Formats: sequence, structure tokens, C-alpha cells
Amino acid sequence: MKHELLDDLKSKAEVVFSKTEVKMSRRERIERWAMLLERHEGRLMPFLRTEYLPHEARKVLRADGSPLALAFGDPVLRDDGLADDTLGEGIAYFGLSEQKAHRLLCDCHYSGTMTGKEVASRLRSAAKPSLAERFWEWATGRGNES
Repeated sequence: MKHELLDDLKSKAEVVFSKTEVKMSRRERIERWAMLLERHEGRLMPFLRTEYLPHEARKVLRADGSPLALAFGDPVLRDDGLADDTLGEGIAYFGLSEQKAHRLLCDCHYSGTMTGKEVASRLRSAAKPSLAERFWEWATGRGNES
């Protein structure tokens, strides 16, 4: 058997990769995260006072024991594309607005302890489209594809 570099093979033949990549929908990603949160025993660490941080600092914000660290610890979400446990990546990957992420992950919305069950409940609520979003979908004929 002769071994060749992939670039050399591409010039001689059509290269087809056998692994098909199926990405989870937004709803599936959020439901997976909510399930992980519900199963989590113990305390989670909220982000501290995110509303006072500059935008660039918020994007790279992370904390050991945060709900996003829990999500990043899941191989299914990482395989699906969750790149790290920063706030910016969490917002992008889970399709959250900055306002919804703040309400979900910042310490100012929790009195005392942040629990997985509480965050899961808030996550599911935050994932539901608002009345304005539902009206826009109806008016434009676009359903919630994700």
C-alpha cells in the first residue's frame, strides 16, 4: 500500500469523507444543556456583574463551575461545535441574546445560590420566542427553523 498526502490525492481523485456531520438544532442544544443542568448536583457559579463589563471583556468571561463550564464538559455539545466555556461562545452557540444571557447567567438575578434546576427552568423560558419574535415569524412566513 502506498501512502500519499491528502493534497496529492485530491489532485488525482475525488476525496469523499465518510463521516457525515449532523448538527443539533438550537432547540436540541438548549434542551441538552437544560438536561445537564437539571442533573447537576450542587452549586453553580454565576458570572459576576456582567452588566458592568465592557463588551470585549464579557465575550471572554468564563468561570470554573459556571453553567457554561458544565455545558462545555459535555462531549456531545463539544462534538456539536461548542468551542469553549466563555460567555461569548455560549451566546453564539446557544443562540441567546446578550440580555437573555445576562438574565440567565449573571449573579444579580439570583439571590444566594444558583442551582442547576433553577437555571434549566430559566433557560427553557429564555429559549421561547417572545411575542414580537413570534409575530415577526408569522409576518415573514418564517417558522422557527432552529
